[in-house]
Amino acid sequence: MAGKSRVSPEEAYTATPFVPEGADLAHVREAATGCRGCPLHEAATQTVFGAGNTHARVLLIGEQPGDQEDRQGKPFVGPAGRVLTRALDEAGIDPDDTYITNAVKHFKFEYVPERGKRRIHKAPSLREMTACKPWLDAEVRLVDPDVLVALGATAGKALLGSSFRVTKQRGILLPYEERGECLVATIHPSAVLRADDRDAVYEGLVSDLRIAARVLG
Repeated sequence: MAGKSRVSPEEAYTATPFVPEGADLAHVREAATGCRGCPLHEAATQTVFGAGNTHARVLLIGEQPGDQEDRQGKPFVGPAGRVLTRALDEAGIDPDDTYITNAVKHFKFEYVPERGKRRIHKAPSLREMTACKPWLDAEVRLVDPDVLVALGATAGKALLGSSFRVTKQRGILLPYEERGECLVATIHPSAVLRADDRDAVYEGLVSDLRIAARVLG
């Protein structure tokens, strides 16, 4: 199985050797459980692969699993996921017609002893995002959505490169590889939870998602 592969030092930061060629999404998901493409797997509880409608018209990409996602093995099961589900519904996108995943499949964190050894999120590096990109590429290819939605700066950089800026490129249709103008960037729903003016930030999220909804017709 792909998960049993040994990674040479020169390949130490890529998931490529673990991604099975010609496999369907179910087998790709199974292979991802054994990914050793970067050191993030060492501390994480498990790989958190994408979930949802495997023939979805909308594919949503977040940053990485959080604490609850790492424990449960599913993406967007915490408070940010609830914000996103509500925003999708208000934007006119059926949550059941979506597939959701993350740019990085393992939880990156640090312990903060003064906070009771809570695991505090750390943003993945560009190297870690690049290492994990083969899994995301496989998901995009196999789900084959009409529109991709990048949720936050990390997702945008994973898809479009390090020059991506969510503040400048959100809420418009952007080109993605050979797929044409099919990518919409917006904030990560967790930004709503951190905001002082939650209502305004939430409305911005919904407004951006409506751009994606228009692609669906």
